[in-house]
Amino acid sequence: MTAATPTSGVPVKQGWLNRSLNAIERVGNKLPDPAVLFALFMVAVWVISWALSDMVFTEIDPRSGQPIQIVNLLDGSSFAAFMAKMVNTFVTFPPLGVVLVAMLGLGVAEYTGFINAGLRSILSVTPKVLLTPVLIAVGILSHVAVDAGYVLVIPLGAVIFYAAGRHPLAGIAAAFAGVSGGFSCSLFIPSSLDPMLAGLTQASARLSSHPAAAEMLINPLNNFYFTSASAFVIILVGWFLTDKVIEPRLKQTQVDGDPATLPTMDALKPEERRGLRFAMLSILISVAALAATAYPETSAWRGTDGSLTHSTANLMQSIVGLIFILFLIPGVVYGYAAGTVKTHRDVVQGMSKAMSGMGYYIVMAFFCAQFIYAFGQSNLGALFAIKGAGALKEMALPMGVTLIGIILLTATVNLLVGSASAKWALIGAVMVPMLMELGVSPDFTQAAYRVGDSSTNIITPLMPYFPLIVVFCQKYVKSTGIGSLIALMLPFSVSFIVVWTCFLLLYWSLGLPLGIGSSYTFPALP
Repeated sequence: MTAATPTSGVPVKQGWLNRSLNAIERVGNKLPDPAVLFALFMVAVWVISWALSDMVFTEIDPRSGQPIQIVNLLDGSSFAAFMAKMVNTFVTFPPLGVVLVAMLGLGVAEYTGFINAGLRSILSVTPKVLLTPVLIAVGILSHVAVDAGYVLVIPLGAVIFYAAGRHPLAGIAAAFAGVSGGFSCSLFIPSSLDPMLAGLTQASARLSSHPAAAEMLINPLNNFYFTSASAFVIILVGWFLTDKVIEPRLKQTQVDGDPATLPTMDALKPEERRGLRFAMLSILISVAALAATAYPETSAWRGTDGSLTHSTANLMQSIVGLIFILFLIPGVVYGYAAGTVKTHRDVVQGMSKAMSGMGYYIVMAFFCAQFIYAFGQSNLGALFAIKGAGALKEMALPMGVTLIGIILLTATVNLLVGSASAKWALIGAVMVPMLMELGVSPDFTQAAYRVGDSSTNIITPLMPYFPLIVVFCQKYVKSTGIGSLIALMLPFSVSFIVVWTCFLLLYWSLGLPLGIGSSYTFPALP
């Protein structure tokens, strides 16, 4: 193995950029936990609803044809109703069941080693010239296992680059760009993020005063075509930056980690190869069985209109269940074939481990659900949407400019709030209803959000896995710090947000489909 040459450590420039990022870090560290933020926002909604409940507004609520009225949530009857519905509000919160069910299957696949072996298999047979794009693509593919890419693909990226005689930090940068910078991409395989965001979008859409909002159903794959196409944009941009910008800069950065502690990429063992063969066979059989049962015109998977892709079709409503099954089956098959699973108790243990890691999300979901409910009951969302839509109509800004604003807003908030679902619950509750009033579909608004959400993941120290990436870097370059990693990833972040935004606008201008059962427009109010 060869290491990169000269000097010691990654230089950290104390310019205006680092000073600004340090200031953002200090401010961000002072913010409460997202769960507490939702609780505080809920209290704020209560107080604001009380303060505005006696005010008279001229805006007309299309649902009733009457001037909109803010409901005082601190009124005795309203508060009692809130408390009585608290449990139901939580258990019926759209993203909750979706995420937990998907994670049961994904958890088994990860626990048995199927995902680990599959990623190692892909990376081990990659030609050297395609090392960078394939590593970024694998980072994007890792999203099906939610956070598996952070703890698996990123350190493996350093290993395979180091083994190939390239700088290991370039491998970390490329993998980090795919896993986190391309977090909203889905390379032809749905991830648990898709139904999670769609569930939040549906909850936000139903806050709208639009007559059609109450019955609106958001397909979990409403951005699937766009996010799959976006994966190629991220791969190409990341490939160019890694090979032409990042790696040349790292030539002056010496690899000074302890050689005895530097990891190696273990080849797949015979039992792991056997497990992968049986697991892939089980996937083919499962997909073939699904296709065979869905093909007939009388298939139970179809909707009443015979469609397989309409949001009311059983197939579309079963996306989360299918994610569960299509990862559970190969995960179990791999486990038994590779010897990582001995009994059914090991499978249950995998599910239990996955659920134990969801404890924080469940806490956040509880407070998020209560905030969404209070926001909707107060009519504040409807008031903000109608007033915001009126202001945007008067400004007469091109829709493209409005979408760019959403992307930049999201990218900025992302520097302070790390959770994708937490940000979308906050931003979507206002932006989705407001743009529906202007005739923009929730699907299109969600697509704009996803661009902004991913682009700045890789430069915010508040992202939960950011310190872990610093530790990975320190195994190779001991002097690596937060500023070093930010400087390493900043070219990716800036390039992603510029190129990806342009791609979204081009995609829209060409009228290409965003996803299954989605649209760009929504019936605008007169």
